[in-house]
Amino acid sequence: MRFVFAGGGTAGHINPALAIAGYVRERQPDAEILYIGNKGGMEERLVPQAGFAFKTISVQGFKRKISPKAIKENMVTVKKAVTASKEAEKIIREFQPDICIGTGGYVSGPVLRAAAKLGIPTLIHEQNAYPGITNKMLAKKAARVMLAMPAAREHFKGNYHFVDTGNPVRGDILKQEKRTARKQLGLDNRPVILSFGGSLGAQKINESLADVIARSANDGRYQHIHAYGQYGKWFPDLLREKGADLEKAANLDIREYINDMPVCLAAADVVVARAGAITLSEIQVQGKPSILIPSPNVAENHQYHNAMALVNHHAALMIEEKDLTPEKLTEAIDSLASDPAKLAEYSANAKKMAISDASKRIYAVIIEVVATSKKK
Repeated sequence: MRFVFAGGGTAGHINPALAIAGYVRERQPDAEILYIGNKGGMEERLVPQAGFAFKTISVQGFKRKISPKAIKENMVTVKKAVTASKEAEKIIREFQPDICIGTGGYVSGPVLRAAAKLGIPTLIHEQNAYPGITNKMLAKKAARVMLAMPAAREHFKGNYHFVDTGNPVRGDILKQEKRTARKQLGLDNRPVILSFGGSLGAQKINESLADVIARSANDGRYQHIHAYGQYGKWFPDLLREKGADLEKAANLDIREYINDMPVCLAAADVVVARAGAITLSEIQVQGKPSILIPSPNVAENHQYHNAMALVNHHAALMIEEKDLTPEKLTEAIDSLASDPAKLAEYSANAKKMAISDASKRIYAVIIEVVATSKKK
């Protein structure tokens, strides 16, 4: 069988596509898989690293602000849309896939539209509780609309063929166990707080966490693993200004980036993080109570809707960034970490929301749709 995957712009669109493609390759070692991404996008680096054939088209999104610069950019966007459609159609005609799977981002638009035009069945996978514009548009011609969160259904305007699949989660996240992870990290029985704001870092999250981390440096109440990100190299100095001796505080693990996330996540009692779809899926499969601070700088404010899906199931607390202060964040951490009954309740509720076999479910949908299309 031949498969085309399209998705890009952010890791939140790329990693699910790679996870599905990887599962397909496990099930069908002789499958031919082609990933179509945006020229210059993050996928141009990540997809070849994962060992998949890769081709590019050139596309960009519309600017929503009204300004001379935005109007000029949107004229370029229109031109690229026309060119990208032709490029995508040429690639698909040459490759002749059995199915085309889109995971979101602007690049998936022209690819899936070209596939549908050529009579190739298309599937879309929506990672968030609030669907992106591209997936909303593509849903009209998709054989199936696969959802990570059931709450996304109400935001699609149309009676489409929905399937609840969940988000594909890395196998090493699924396999990690808390006791083993704590032993590996040299942690004791005190509560473990894991916090991060993404690979680049989030300034307001860093600033708001500094007080509670500095407090633990002195009273040893919690063990903290915190990643301050590429743009947060000032964070250790801020902790020192607040009286934390990082050399002596063995209960603090302060670093730029978390390379061993499966181990750190398994070891944690409470997670403080953004509300990206993949992060939340990983939190759910590990059954971790969380304090979510949705990024306000994402399309359709989708992280807020992601977070609310957990909040409504009493699996997480949420603080919007506009309301975030050191005091509120410290209070939220204390309210969870010092209450074993609440930790147990939130953990169980997060676990109930988890879909740990998402890749298997998605693969089953793919096989069903291909088989149906060949009967026609």
